[in-house]
Amino acid sequence: MAAKVAIHKFSFPLTCVVQRSQQNDVIQEGCIQVKALQPNDIQDNQTLNTQRDAAVVDLSLDTENHESPKSKAEALQSAVLARWGAFEKSTSESEDQRPATKRQLSSESAARTIAVVKKSALRKDVEEQRLLQPKAQLEQKTAACAAVKGRRKRRKDLFTNSEFFHKVDSHVIRAGAELKERCVYDMKTIVQSITRGTRNELERLRAIWVWLCNNIEYDVSGYLGHSERLSSTEEVIAAGRGVCCSYSNLCSEMCREVGIECQEVPGYSKGIGYRQGQSLKNVKSDHLWNAALLEGQWFLLDSCWGAGRVDMENESFVKRFDDFYFLTDPEEFIYTHFPDEEKWQLLNTPISIEEFQQRVFKTSAFFTMGLRLIQPHHCYIITDDGEANISLGFSRPTTFTYEITQHQGLLHNGASEQKESIKSSFGLLTVCHRSMKLQLLPPASGTYDVKVFARPETATTSLLWVCSFTVECTTPRPMEHIPENPFLSWGLQPFAASLGVTGSSQGSEAAEVKEGKFDLVLKTSKPLMVLCELVHPEIQAAVAKRCLATQIQTDALTCHILCPMRGFYRLSVFVRDYEKTDAKLQNAGNFLLHCKGKIIGPGELFPPSLGSACGPGTRTTEAGLSKFSHTTAIISTQQGKCNITFHNQRDLELHSVLSKEETKTACVPLSRHLFCTYTDSKVTVSASLPDAGVYRLGLYARIVQGGDFSPMCDFVLRNSCSQPGLPFPCVYSAWGKGCVLFEPRAGLLEPLSWVRFRVRVPGAQRVSMVGEARTDLKLNKSRVWEGEVFSGNCLQPLKLVASFEDASNMAVLMTFDIKQQDGEV
Repeated sequence: MAAKVAIHKFSFPLTCVVQRSQQNDVIQEGCIQVKALQPNDIQDNQTLNTQRDAAVVDLSLDTENHESPKSKAEALQSAVLARWGAFEKSTSESEDQRPATKRQLSSESAARTIAVVKKSALRKDVEEQRLLQPKAQLEQKTAACAAVKGRRKRRKDLFTNSEFFHKVDSHVIRAGAELKERCVYDMKTIVQSITRGTRNELERLRAIWVWLCNNIEYDVSGYLGHSERLSSTEEVIAAGRGVCCSYSNLCSEMCREVGIECQEVPGYSKGIGYRQGQSLKNVKSDHLWNAALLEGQWFLLDSCWGAGRVDMENESFVKRFDDFYFLTDPEEFIYTHFPDEEKWQLLNTPISIEEFQQRVFKTSAFFTMGLRLIQPHHCYIITDDGEANISLGFSRPTTFTYEITQHQGLLHNGASEQKESIKSSFGLLTVCHRSMKLQLLPPASGTYDVKVFARPETATTSLLWVCSFTVECTTPRPMEHIPENPFLSWGLQPFAASLGVTGSSQGSEAAEVKEGKFDLVLKTSKPLMVLCELVHPEIQAAVAKRCLATQIQTDALTCHILCPMRGFYRLSVFVRDYEKTDAKLQNAGNFLLHCKGKIIGPGELFPPSLGSACGPGTRTTEAGLSKFSHTTAIISTQQGKCNITFHNQRDLELHSVLSKEETKTACVPLSRHLFCTYTDSKVTVSASLPDAGVYRLGLYARIVQGGDFSPMCDFVLRNSCSQPGLPFPCVYSAWGKGCVLFEPRAGLLEPLSWVRFRVRVPGAQRVSMVGEARTDLKLNKSRVWEGEVFSGNCLQPLKLVASFEDASNMAVLMTFDIKQQDGEV
């Protein structure tokens, strides 16, 4: 078998040389030393021109005669010495002899021989090859990465989250502080220190990136031209500041020190100075970042953006570590970084610079919160009928707000976080289970900048800027003023379920109010206390309170709303656990109501001093009051009369109150228009309303013996009857449980007339009517006292009296008034 190995001046098969040089860097063949070239010295797949000025001498060896190693070495030595003499001779020949020599060398090279070159020329050519090597290697590696696009690893395939690097990060931060304290500015020393203890390329790259983010600040003064920009590595490290090229250059140099392939990538970025939607054609790229080769694949990173942000308003650098820009996935990186060379997009389907310009700007917070853009897909929006819509999706409960301002040009103008809620009436932000919708309604024609802010529901930090849009309004929509919403969004809050509110009868869209009335029902998973707030731009707070009536039940909260003016209203609902009286009320939802038609008049508003618990609910249930004949808080009557019945299981002492917004002095107190009957466990509260209008019927109970009366619930009585209802008799304390008045029910009798009385008085021995004369009533078989009584001429009222076994005197149960001749009392 013939072994034929060739060494050319610039190109030769590396396999033979590598095999021969695995043991030593210098191969000894007899007494001749031939330096073994390493893969890093000469590119393995590069074919270079062998026609150079220096002559090449070839040597052929035929090993098929199976010579011994020693004889082969001697033959090699002799052949090399002979060829070396021929080489020396050839160099002294005249120029006209060179072509023939070259033809001879070319013929001999075709026979695959070993070529021994002049040492000085070899060293020179190897150095040239070394300088050409990085570009060739880069092209090879990029091509290799492109070949496996379909199998590309993502960031999450390398590490789950930043906690993965906790040990490395802690060491780098500590070592960086120590080096700075000792004024160590030598890059090699710094790299050796911060990468000490790292186990692989990933951890070494992480150490370099974290050091850059924590020890180099963006040179805002240099960027704005207020001071000279630092250029050299030593100056940047010593000063601890630099611009984007300083970060990228340091990153690549530090990576080179630890053997990591790292490239600087020039291109465009949507950073400081960028104008939303601006054309980048014929504009020089303005940014530099890095690409690092890990596990045979390129990854993107930007330590400049990872270090913090620039506050252009204050011309200062805000230091804030952003882990997102370490090995960012290309699909997310492309929203803010567009490389000059298409290959550095690292995308299966690269995008054009026009597409990059039109893409919505998304900050790192957009991706770290797991948000997704539903609509629109471009940053520039033109209103349709004065309206523009933005919608984002989310996988975890998220709080949103927004900011809309007149177009200012620069994208990074203003704060990147939102501490206060936005007080704007130019849009409606609604949040449902898995998406957010922002309906923008610019007030006038023009261009507007819109920023969307968000934060996880459980976070207590400021809301972070997540994306931006530019809105062009051609024709604004005429509309009423929308009340400010300090609670960020419309509809139920995303965290409402955690407060105990599980559903709502109204969604996040604006609700149309019909006939000036609206009811909101919230389903609850546990007993809650509720407080509501109604806001209209032109309604005072005192009047707004009379527009609300709330009913609190164990499994539902109902809010009745009245609208005395047209336009938009904000209804905010606050809740807390019912039993935790010292707990703070929290906002559970905000609802936008729109009243366009009929409105409620001032006399139709809810009565003053209406309690927070209207209608039967949690409080009455706890007190043992049940089986209410009216389960809602609002009762309407067209006859001016109504009876409310319920059961008093604990035999509590009860009291009822009737009130109304008085417009004139009443001849008969409103208390005479209520009558309470208590038999066994059933209670009946009867109302005979004197005028049309809205009344409050308050029900109270004495829970503790000897204690005060506590409010149980309020009822709203709406009377549309213009005929005045007669008052009831005036009742005294002797009228107790079991007493029933059958007739007459009115407490105002006609004069000089006979009136039939029927009444039940348990335990009474004698029942009489006392007026101008005394008339005893008779007890019938049904245990009802009855009889005909003459009313008299109104000189004095009629009294219903009774005597009992334990009393010798007659007790007054109630009195009836007699109308005067002219109809006055």
